[in-house]
Amino acid sequence: MTRIRFLFLSFCLALSGAISAQGIDKSRLLEDIKYLASPKLEGRAPLTVGSQLAQEYIVARFKELGLVSQYRGFVQPFSVKERLPEKRTPFGANIVGFAPGSASDKIILVLAHYDHLGRKGNDLYLGADDNASGVGALLALAEYFSRERPAHSMMFAAVDAEEIGMLGSKALVGDFPFPLEQIALVVNMDMISRSVNNRLFAVGSRFYPQFKPALVAVQERFDIELVLGNEGEEGGQNWTNASDHAPFHREGVPFIYFGVEDHVDYHKPTDTFENIDPDFYFEAVSVILDFIKEVDSVAVQ
Repeated sequence: MTRIRFLFLSFCLALSGAISAQGIDKSRLLEDIKYLASPKLEGRAPLTVGSQLAQEYIVARFKELGLVSQYRGFVQPFSVKERLPEKRTPFGANIVGFAPGSASDKIILVLAHYDHLGRKGNDLYLGADDNASGVGALLALAEYFSRERPAHSMMFAAVDAEEIGMLGSKALVGDFPFPLEQIALVVNMDMISRSVNNRLFAVGSRFYPQFKPALVAVQERFDIELVLGNEGEEGGQNWTNASDHAPFHREGVPFIYFGVEDHVDYHKPTDTFENIDPDFYFEAVSVILDFIKEVDSVAVQ
């Protein structure tokens, strides 16, 4: 082997190791949320052109990452007739990717809803924090675990129609491709890209205390304040049924839900990419990644 070739290969190996150790790619994370919250997608309301564009984008990213799926073309269609009966093609779409694990038959399911409110009159509700932020995080986590094979299998589900009754997550529970007992944990992310007090809430350890040690371990590693609560404790808020983890919780499937408190732009046209906090968002996603890695380090058989 020539010295030049040796140096080139050494450089490639070093670069590969650096990329592997990076964790979350911040620039790609911001690129994803910026596109999903762009005016081109018009707020991603179910059964709209913007929703279809979001679906195509997520499918393309899953394919790019080499994920597989138990659903044809990564798409699980479901009826939304109960809430939108006037639509001619009343089918929402969950986008589901899968990365097989190396040491367990259990599954960690990562959830985020990609729909938002769409157009109302002359106003566009683009939903950057709610919930392009969760989907951007889901894509970042899928990218990491497509590169670093987990012990548990990982399923990544971008679900539709949360804003009109969690129809996508209900459909996923009703047509899950494995027995629900195989789900070791549902990680749901809904609004994680901004906080006025640097707080990210983790909800669920009151009901599933087996995950509290992993959450406590992660609390010590980041500047962000990871707060355990909002589970209906006395004097506190109750987010137990606030998002797409709820249909799984009702079936006894363990969950941890990550989110922030409502802010001044919640469900307003001002929930835009320009109003997220990129540094908080990156750290929030890094916290969630570390938590999943902690859970994954104990392969539950």
